[in-house]
Amino acid sequence: MKDIYFDKNYGKLYEKADNGKAQIFEFENEYGKISNQFLIREIPEKIDRKTYYDLITPYGYGGPIIENLTGNKEKLISEFENEFSKYAKENNIVSEFVRFHPIIKNYEDFGKMYNSIYMRKTLGTNIEKYDDPVQAEFSKSSRKTIRQILKQGVTYRIIENPENLDEFKRIYYLNMERKSAEEYYFFDDNYFNLILKNFKNNIILAQSIYENKVIASGLYFICNGIIHVHLSGTDTKYLYLSPAYILKYGTVLWAKEHNYKLIHYGGGLSNSEEDSLYIFKRKFAQNTDFDFYIGKKIWNEEIYNKLCDMKNIDKNESFFPAYRKNN
Repeated sequence: MKDIYFDKNYGKLYEKADNGKAQIFEFENEYGKISNQFLIREIPEKIDRKTYYDLITPYGYGGPIIENLTGNKEKLISEFENEFSKYAKENNIVSEFVRFHPIIKNYEDFGKMYNSIYMRKTLGTNIEKYDDPVQAEFSKSSRKTIRQILKQGVTYRIIENPENLDEFKRIYYLNMERKSAEEYYFFDDNYFNLILKNFKNNIILAQSIYENKVIASGLYFICNGIIHVHLSGTDTKYLYLSPAYILKYGTVLWAKEHNYKLIHYGGGLSNSEEDSLYIFKRKFAQNTDFDFYIGKKIWNEEIYNKLCDMKNIDKNESFFPAYRKNN
């Protein structure tokens, strides 16, 4: 497994949230092996009483990846595309939306096939490169803020292989309510239970502690030397202490001690470098960023166009797939 996002159980976490079914398409020939994990979703509108489907990368990153290369890469990818095209036709698949992995850079192999589009930078703290990642990667102002917070008595704790996520969920839901987040991000108990069931050895909890109380927490995936900051939140009553800074600080120290290579924060909420979340994450990623690409593939253009016409939406709309824009 090259990263957590390619684990066979990862897509199952999002079946309910995305109203789809997790599947993995595997292709192998004399040149190597490719796998592609996705959620297959039923399209509500029927055409000639026939049901059609579309595909989407599960939350985060993924897309097709070369698992093993034993020969000509171009021929491997070309034959994969041919076989996947047959699969799409046989299964009434109209379109596919891919979020490529910015660190593994699978857009370099499949960008042409999926008409890849650069979206934005994602950010990280390089642990492996620096003796002191805090000094090298954290901005001067963030280091000053951390010193001030520590002086006020805020500490941190990293929990490996947690037995439960109850305290994390309490803080996470408070955070989502404060931000008036979309319903999608209010993941239910089943979601967190699946994480514990399938990924207990691949998660850590980072906690900021004040007066023996957890005031901020992060749920992070760990795999092959990479820590992915997945979900996090701060108890609203303690925002004035800025404990999110201590989550970052504590995780870096723990990562260095445990020989991790990278902490990956992801990007902002938009493609703008003026995005407030992006600006915050950049404080801890002064020298490390990655290119994030998406892919858009129409497997059945005739049906795609009909669906757009049914919804009275321009098929060239930037939202993809266009026919889902107002769903």
